[in-house]
Amino acid sequence: MLLAPVTALSWGYGLGVRLRGALYDKDLLHGERVEGLRIISVGNLNVGGTGKTPAVLHLAGMLARAGRKVGILTRGYGRQSKEPLTFTGTDSLPSAEEAGDEPLLLARRCPEARVLVGADRRFLARRARDEFGLEVVLLDDGFQHRKLARDEDVVVVDEAAGFGNGQLLPRGPLREPLSALSRATLFWIRSAATAAPSLPPLPGPQVRTRYKPTAWVDPTGREHAPDALSGEPVFALAGLARPGSFLRTLRELGVTLQDVSLFPDHHAFTASELRDVAQRAAKHGAKVVTTEKDAVRLPRGFEAWTVRLGVEVLEGEDLLRRALGLS
Repeated sequence: MLLAPVTALSWGYGLGVRLRGALYDKDLLHGERVEGLRIISVGNLNVGGTGKTPAVLHLAGMLARAGRKVGILTRGYGRQSKEPLTFTGTDSLPSAEEAGDEPLLLARRCPEARVLVGADRRFLARRARDEFGLEVVLLDDGFQHRKLARDEDVVVVDEAAGFGNGQLLPRGPLREPLSALSRATLFWIRSAATAAPSLPPLPGPQVRTRYKPTAWVDPTGREHAPDALSGEPVFALAGLARPGSFLRTLRELGVTLQDVSLFPDHHAFTASELRDVAQRAAKHGAKVVTTEKDAVRLPRGFEAWTVRLGVEVLEGEDLLRRALGLS
């Protein structure tokens, strides 16, 4: 019997993933260890939208406040340049096309951390240690990047999304089978705001967190209280893998959502798309609102308010400190 095309693709993808995983598990392939540098991977099993970036920001902030020399290693998904880059939030920053949207967001929100962008994370780790004297780096989206050995494997799980149908790409949302979770040393759970399907048993210690809006940032960069736009008409603009959580956040903030314009994750907004957004928002007398990640891809002069998210650790602060080497 012939397999449906999507099932055949999922089966073929899974075969490759399992073979590669087995080679690492049996030590036939080895991750490079960069001596003298603590490496903490922050990743996930799902494709996109689990809340990994706020987790990286929170951990980087903890390390910086503790006086550690911290860096963030990231591929810079969607960027046009292939040249490795490095910068901090206090430098003159590259464009989103050069660096990718997430590296720019990380640098802006945590200027104490050095961001290193490139495909070869082993090279970036050596550079972080040798050139900048960093003590610890966060390997952004690193769970599947086994070429670089790590001291901790933090896996982010969105309780609201769970693991979908439990199937591998493209039949489901998973990059690896659920059995890969046995490699995790710590699970970062993003608690669901409403009732959600129960997660399967997770084979390791867990930190429970809640994501909540901490401020509005206006087009001039000024921060305002979370209730600053309560009752006001807004137009939502986003390019996200799972925009539902953004729209729920807007409703929690008490705004009047007049219209939305949603695009794929990391979408490069065109001038015509933004003109359309501005015209539709003006028709409703609404402010354009967006996410921090989307805001870094907007051209200078395009007026939009940004929701700033923060993380509250509900349980497991001691586990986090131990994983970061702070206790």
